[in-house]
Amino acid sequence: MNETHARRLTGLAGIGTAAALIIEVPLYFVYSGPPPDANVLARLLIAIVALAGLIVFVTAFRELVKAVNPAYEWVGSLAFAGGLVYTTVTLVSSGLEAGAVIAADRSIDPTIAVSGTYILYGSIGRLLLALFLASVGYAISRTGLLPRWTVRSAYALAGLNLLFVPSLFFGNTPANFYAANGWGTTAMMGAILSYWLLALGISTYRSTTRRTVAAEAAPVRR
Repeated sequence: MNETHARRLTGLAGIGTAAALIIEVPLYFVYSGPPPDANVLARLLIAIVALAGLIVFVTAFRELVKAVNPAYEWVGSLAFAGGLVYTTVTLVSSGLEAGAVIAADRSIDPTIAVSGTYILYGSIGRLLLALFLASVGYAISRTGLLPRWTVRSAYALAGLNLLFVPSLFFGNTPANFYAANGWGTTAMMGAILSYWLLALGISTYRSTTRRTVAAEAAPVRR
C-alpha cells in the first residue's frame, strides 16, 4: 500500500469509526433504570461496527507509518497491536453483555448485571488505549505525517486514560464518575476517544489532498 492510499484509508476508517461511536454513546443515557433489550442490543451492534472500523484504522495507520518512514515501522506495529488488543477486549465485553441481555427473562442493566465486563471496559481498556494513543503520538512525532496538534492530543488523551486505570478500586456503580464501570471511566472516555478519532481521521484524509497539491505545484527537476 502506497502512502496516498494509506492516508485515505486511515482517514476514512477513523471518520467511520468515530461516527459509529458518536451515535452509540448517547444511547447509554436514554433510560434512568434498566433499559429495554432493544436499546442495549442496538448500542452493542453499533459498537461492534465501530470496532470493526477501528481494526481497519489501526491496520491502515501501521501501513501509513511504514510508507512515510520505514525506520519507525516498529512504532506503527506497536500502535496496531495495542489497538487490536483493545478491540478484542471490547468485543468480548460486548459479547458478554449481549448474551446476558438475550438470556435474561426481564430487562437488565448489563453495565451492572454483567460483572465480567467491569474491568474489561474499565481498567484494562484504559491501559490498552493509553498504550495505543501514546504509540500513535510517538509515531506521528517521529515521522511528521500529521500536524503537531495530533501528537499533543494523543499524549494528553493517553495520560487521561492512565488516570482511570486505578478506578477498579472504587466500586461498581455506573452513576459514579470514578468507578470500575463509572460513567467517567467508560462513557466519557469513549466519547472523548470518538471525537478525537473524528478529528484525526479528517486531518489524515485532508492531508492526502494537501500532499497531492504540493506535489503538483513543485517544480520539475531536470
